Amino acid sequence: MSTNLRIAAVLIALAVAALVAAPAVLSPGLINAAIQMLIAALFASAFSLLCGQAGMLSFGHSAYFGLGAFATIHAMNAFNGAGLLPTPLLPVVGGFIGLVSGIAAGWFATKRTGVYFSMITLALAELLHALAPHLKEVFGGEAGISAMRMPAWGISFGSNVDVYYLTLAWVLVSLVLLYLYTLTPVGRLTLGLRENTHRLRFLGYDIHKLGVLVFSVSAMFSGVAGGLQAMNIEAANYVVLDMQLSASVVLNSYIGGVKVFLGPAIGAAIMSFFGYAVSDLTRSWLLYQGVLFVLVMMYLPDGLVGELMRALRAGRLRFGWAKLGAGLVFVAALAVSIVGFVCAVELAQRFFSADYRSMIVGATWPPVALFGRDWAPFSPFTWGVPLGLMAVGLGFLAMAARRLDPERGGAA
Repeated sequence: MSTNLRIAAVLIALAVAALVAAPAVLSPGLINAAIQMLIAALFASAFSLLCGQAGMLSFGHSAYFGLGAFATIHAMNAFNGAGLLPTPLLPVVGGFIGLVSGIAAGWFATKRTGVYFSMITLALAELLHALAPHLKEVFGGEAGISAMRMPAWGISFGSNVDVYYLTLAWVLVSLVLLYLYTLTPVGRLTLGLRENTHRLRFLGYDIHKLGVLVFSVSAMFSGVAGGLQAMNIEAANYVVLDMQLSASVVLNSYIGGVKVFLGPAIGAAIMSFFGYAVSDLTRSWLLYQGVLFVLVMMYLPDGLVGELMRALRAGRLRFGWAKLGAGLVFVAALAVSIVGFVCAVELAQRFFSADYRSMIVGATWPPVALFGRDWAPFSPFTWGVPLGLMAVGLGFLAMAARRLDPERGGAA
């Protein structure tokens, strides 16, 4: 085993140990956030099998996530946590429905490649999203369907800690299965779909059947993630079929690094926690998420984990004393740039908000309250400080990036 593999194995073991011990130190709110992070990680990993490894960008994966969620909710009501499907095994239903729907949708979608494939997946998902509110027997109308987790195997599943460990077990097993899939001959052929379909066809492989297989496996694990989501919140609504969920899994996967196995999972976990931590603080958190995605695509096109792995392989992370100073400057400049950008966005958001406009009396513009301080809306100081911080921070950031990586000049 090479040194890099040993390091990766140790890091994964430490991460699993930390996940197992997490409920002992986390508050109930953070445990709920951790459950969402785990589900998002599994969904992104399932998506990356299709997008990252097979090179087929789907814009409609929320359909299989949502179908898995609704199937699991129906199973919860039908079996009441007993019989052939006790509560811990209910996500199997979500995975089965995801597999069946993936075979059906994949048969049509994989008839085409590239942008046409993406448009077909988007159209199928939007069709399902539009029909769902009208199929009340299946999707419960606009109110959705609810259910209750029932005790099984001596576990009540009444607390979020029980749900956390159930989710963790399913996510770890699913990730192991997805990784083992990549080691199989079919997994190797999946990479061939991304790299050169003409050569696969020349060698005698049925490209369409192989594409349907990869699509259905990806949809199956997406259905498992949807089932875990349904069990977590004990309800499912047609909103889970919305385009926004499909967009989120695309963004999260690319931020983490869609061509690295654990990249999408780590990216999804990071962005889920980012949304949990920031959404209560500001209305502009989606803007920050979008800006982060743009910056990652511009400067780290392989994603956060992908870029880290590439730097490790190239030996670019072997810091000496000469680069230590540049690294510290880089971190400080990045922090200053973020502070300036956040101040500018929050000032603008408050200045253009309807609440602020309602306080204007005649020609008197009230100060804008931000960070415990009142800012004069038309003072050069108010807008000059954040813009100046951004300019200074970006300047030092570019200088430090050139010193850290002269070949790339800080950009891809």
